[in-house]
This record gives sequence, C-alpha cells and structure tokens, in this order.
Amino acid sequence: MTTGLAAKDEFPLDDAFHEECGVFGIFGHADAGALTVLGLHALQHRGQEAAGIVTYDGIQFIAERHMGLVGDNFGEKSVHAQKLKGSFALGHNRYSTTGGATVRNIQPMYADLSGGGIAIAHNGNLTNTRTLRSQLVRDGAIFHSTSDTETIIHLVARSSYGPIVDKLIDALKQVDGAYSLVALTSKKLIGVRDPWGVRPLVMGRLDGAVIFTSETCALDIIGAEFVRDVEPGEMVVIDKDGIKSYRPFAAQTSRFCVFEYIYFARPDSTVEGLNVYEARKRIGAELAHEAPVDADMVIPVPDSGVPAALGYASASGLPFELGIIRNHYVGRTFIEPSDRIRHLGVRLKHNPNREKLKGKRVILVDDSIVRGTTSKKIVQMVRDAGAKEVHFRIASPPTTNSCFYGVDTPNTEELLAHRMDVEEMRQYIDADTLSFISMDGLYRAMGEAKRDPSAPHFCDACFSGAYPIDLTDLTGGRNDGQLSLLAEVA
Repeated sequence: MTTGLAAKDEFPLDDAFHEECGVFGIFGHADAGALTVLGLHALQHRGQEAAGIVTYDGIQFIAERHMGLVGDNFGEKSVHAQKLKGSFALGHNRYSTTGGATVRNIQPMYADLSGGGIAIAHNGNLTNTRTLRSQLVRDGAIFHSTSDTETIIHLVARSSYGPIVDKLIDALKQVDGAYSLVALTSKKLIGVRDPWGVRPLVMGRLDGAVIFTSETCALDIIGAEFVRDVEPGEMVVIDKDGIKSYRPFAAQTSRFCVFEYIYFARPDSTVEGLNVYEARKRIGAELAHEAPVDADMVIPVPDSGVPAALGYASASGLPFELGIIRNHYVGRTFIEPSDRIRHLGVRLKHNPNREKLKGKRVILVDDSIVRGTTSKKIVQMVRDAGAKEVHFRIASPPTTNSCFYGVDTPNTEELLAHRMDVEEMRQYIDADTLSFISMDGLYRAMGEAKRDPSAPHFCDACFSGAYPIDLTDLTGGRNDGQLSLLAEVA
C-alpha cells in the first residue's frame, strides 16, 4: 500500500489531498456504454490519471482502459467509445492510492473465472493488501498489476463457494479497509460498501435500468433518478429478476469520510442525505462564529474554498470577493517543469485580482492545509498584490495524519500540522492570523451537536488519528472478529 506521493511531490502545485476514484455501473440500458462515459465525465474530479469502461454485449465482455481524462479517451468521435456495445457497463476514474499510475493498474479489472467473466471497479483502499498478496503469491497466484483491486479478484477466483455473489462475499470477508465496489458479470451488477461505509455509493434508475455510482452528480448528468444510498455493509445485486439486498457483514457504526463534504465530492452532489454545497457553506459559517476577525472582505482560495468562503462572508456580514482568479486550463503534467517554472509555483494556477486586494484587510478561506507550501505562496502572492493584512481561515481541523482508506495523502511526517502547532504554522505561511474550524464546529456543520470521541459519526482519522478500520499492513495485526462468518445468501 502506498500513501506517499513519491515523484508527484516534486511539482509544487501538488500540495493537496488527491481525489480517490469514481465508479459508475449500469444494468439493462441499450445505451449503457455512452451513459457510462457521461457518468465518468461527471466524476472526473475524483480521478484524472486514467479511465476505463467494460461492457457486456450479450456474448462477450469489451474492455477499453486508457491513461488520461475521460474526454481525451471517450470523446464524441472516439473509436474507443464506439466499441462499447451492450446493455451492461461498468466504468472507473482512477487516482492511484495503492499501485502506481500505469496501464496495467487501470480499472475496471477483468478476469475470466470458472463461472464466467467478472469486472470489478473499486473506490477505496484495502489496508491488508500486502498481507493478502504475499499469501496469494506463496500459494501460486500470478499478479498482473500492483492494484489492491486485483487482490479481490484473486480471492473471488479462489473461493470454494459456487454462486458469484457467495464468492464475492467470501472474498470481501478476508479484506480490511474501506471500499465502495461495483462488480459486473454476464448476468448481474453488484454494488457493495464496507461495513463502516467510509466511501460513498448511491443507486439510481433510468428508463428501468439500475445504476450504481459514487455521487449523485453522475445521475444528474444523464437525467437519472436518485433512488437511495447503498448502506454501509450492504450488498445490492441486480439481475433480470430485479433487485436483492444482502447484509453479509457484521454491523458497524457508520464512519463516512467527512472529507467528502470538505473537499472531495462535487458541490452539486448529495451524499448520505446532505448536499455538499450546503455543508461547505455551513462549515464556513461555523468558522466565522469560531474565528472572527476585523477585515474588509472574504476571499476564497479557488475553487475548493468558494462555498466555505460564501458561508463565512454571510455569517460575518463581510463582502465576498473573488480576489484570486484561477486558471482552469493548467493540467497536472502540462509541462516538464524547469527550475524557473517551479519557482513560479502557485501562479501557474492562481493570479491575484490586484484592484480588489490593494490596501485591504483580507480573510482567505481554504479547505485545508497539507504541507503548507501552497498556502505560503498564496499568502505571499496576496501580500505582493498590496493586501494590508492577510488572515487565513481553514474549513477543516488541522490535518495531522495520513489517510489509509482511499485518499492519496502525503506521509504523516510531511503534514505541516503534524510537525507544528497553529502558531508555528501561522509563522511558516506568514499570515497575520491563522485559524482552523474545531472538530466540534465541523460536526455542528454536519448537523450534530458536537463530536462524540467514543463514537464519532464520521471517519475523521486525518484530523484525530482515530482509525476505525485495522491498518493491518502497518501494524502486522488483524482483528479477526470484525466481520461475521459467511452469511447464507440465495
């Protein structure tokens, strides 16, 4: 399992948490391939390294998996998209957390098993991948990728159970970690979430076809109806006979990733019953109540800081202004950065609106501070544009710990908040003041009175260090009682 960013860190624009992955599966629609392309377009924010789609045309599985963006590979006149025939389809946008950014790791992953073909797309991260993989290799398994998703396929293939649903349950009961997974066979579409429900997965319907996807925005783009969230620990199986729901895992307290609301999910999505845009505005409002300051305006660090800044401005009575303009046409690897380009750093993506900033006391609102390098450059940029004071407000608590559940984050030692207290961080980024929303304030914005340390409703391990699921590959141990024995299923 890899959690550091390795070579990606060399470019200073990469000072951020990175997207996880996005999944989209549809069962029983004549335009399944084209609808999956559109769904992945809507989920592009969840992963930009690669995109893949597998369809079934009634005779064979067809797979198109390519590095790069959805539009670059599956555009209107794309030969790849034209090959995607059939009424069943499964798609995936990838940003690697386990396994590198190579063609062999692109999902959905497909394999021919004794009972027929299966394709799997997975959002999350298994925390006992190395342990399982080592055992599988010793037993003779041959791996073709470094992705933890392939580990699941090997476990399914080796299961002694007959029906594919039983095999998949058997496999998932051997894994630790967070996952929202969609599997496609020649007869079924299967959606399942881990017992803690860390990663999102929703179910929709279009013209009688059933859809599983990571966010509701992917339903909106194709005009589909939102049905409900797939619940934590639930497996939903779709076939020609309809929809069946199973609960094969021992119940756990839901620990949905709170960072989905802070940063990852698209603002127009609704996850776990809460609209992301409204949640971010409420976080900003709570932040304004907790950390007010005399200033002339509130400015977001675009784009992720915009909703929180709107909430802060509304609650504080200060004007909201676009004091920083973002260039949306800068890709992650658009240029091999020379030393001079590296020095320009954040200006490749952000430029100050000097007329608004000159002589003003500015409140900057951003979603998080990771390493602090980008925050430092933004503060300096705003000062250079003539701001009289720069006050930084962060719409999340200090990020002190790495994520091991499907988000590509720096190693813990690289996180600024792990090495410094708030005052030291303020000095490092050279802000006049620096404040983060409190953990209780974050939970209030989510509709709870405060955080219960003994039973928090969300996974907030990146702030608290309270990891709800065993980190087996790190600790070398496993809680064998965390999942039940295989349930009887039809």
